[in-house]
This record gives sequence, C-alpha cells and structure tokens, in this order.
Amino acid sequence: MISAACEWGLAGIAALRDRVSVFVIVDVLSFSTAVDVALARGAVIYPVPDEDTAEAGRTASRLGAMLAQKRRVAAPGQFSLSPASLLGVPPGLKLVLPSPNGARLSLAGGDRPVLAGCLRNAAAVARAARDLAGTGMVAVIPAGERWPGGSLRPAIEDLLGAGAILHHLDRPCSPEAQIARDAYRSAGTELAALIRGSVSGRELIERGFPRDVELATAEEVSGQAPLLIEGAYRAG
Repeated sequence: MISAACEWGLAGIAALRDRVSVFVIVDVLSFSTAVDVALARGAVIYPVPDEDTAEAGRTASRLGAMLAQKRRVAAPGQFSLSPASLLGVPPGLKLVLPSPNGARLSLAGGDRPVLAGCLRNAAAVARAARDLAGTGMVAVIPAGERWPGGSLRPAIEDLLGAGAILHHLDRPCSPEAQIARDAYRSAGTELAALIRGSVSGRELIERGFPRDVELATAEEVSGQAPLLIEGAYRAG
C-alpha cells in the first residue's frame, strides 16, 4: 500500500489534499532552508506570499513581528529570504517571511499538518512526518520555481530535497515519490555540485549569494522539524 506521495506545487497539494495526512513542503533555494536556519536559532517564522508588500507589512504589525526584506534589496544586517541573513537572528524573534513559492504552499495545506523540509533537516522532518501521519499518507511537495509567465518550472534542488526526505521516510512510495527518492540516492557525493550548477543555484551565485547555496546543500546538520502551528513555523 502506497503511503508516501510526491507531486509538484499548488496543483500537487490540491490533487492530494483529500488523501493525505501530512504535507511536507520542500523549497531548498531558499524558503525551507531559511526556515530551518531561523528556527535553529529560536525564531518563529510566519510565511506569507510575497507579491503584496503592503499586506505583508500589515500582517507583521498585527502580529507584533518583524517583516523580512526582499533578498535583492535587503541591506547588510537586515533579515530576508537569504538563509545567510538569518544566521544571526535573536532567540524569540517573530519574523514575517515573504516567499513566492514555499510560503504560498505552506498556507495551502488546509487542515492537514504542514512541515517544511530541506536537505539540512531531511531525517528529522521524515521522523516528524511519520509520527504525525500514523498509518496515513505523507505527501512531499517540491515547490519548484516560476517561469516568467508564471508557470511552474520544476527545479532539481527541490526534487533532490524531496528525495532526501522520502529516503529517510522509508515508506512504500508512489512512482512519482520513488523517482524523487532514487534521484537523491543516485546523486550521492555529487549532490552539492548538481545544485550549485542548476539554474537556481547559478542564479543565486551570480547574484552574490553563494553562501545561501552552501547553507542549502549542507546535509543532515539540523535536528529541526519545522511545523506550521496557527500560521507560524515553530521548532518541533
């Protein structure tokens, strides 16, 4: 009996919502990695879609939280979607984190538990997903990126991140989940190089964020299992 599935993006969540017990959102470059880095330092992360800056600001004011800046305009010392910018977050900080992909998916899970997974915390997230799902199905959702017209661009970093979680989940997989798991296993020691050389990896490096890619490709360095509770990711 299949108990682990894998589908892409919002459409994948919609297709699986009525059949699964837990969602795991995987946005390696960079939302899921940013959440892991921040939570490891004691922060609480409120995900919001990034297209409405004014609404994000109102959300931060309502919550008494800080609003992260867009990565491309954040000044040195300001927090943003860049994982490297979050290495110094103070314990207890409430941070509203706009994101075009991972945040939007995080809020689409309905009444199902939602975890944020990446390469840094794949084993911990897999354990938490098993515990939350019981005998139910776990759906691992690679976020992907967007083409200029808004359509989904599958991204290999998210396929590999999803595969890492499915590897540690160790449950009977749908064919789609099996392909993601096997892609991760076949990458082996080349995983970091593959992600650095991917479209998303090259974009970040060329824009001056090589440290973000380095943080995102570090495997099993975190025991965090970020769980969405009342609209915020908290350490689990």
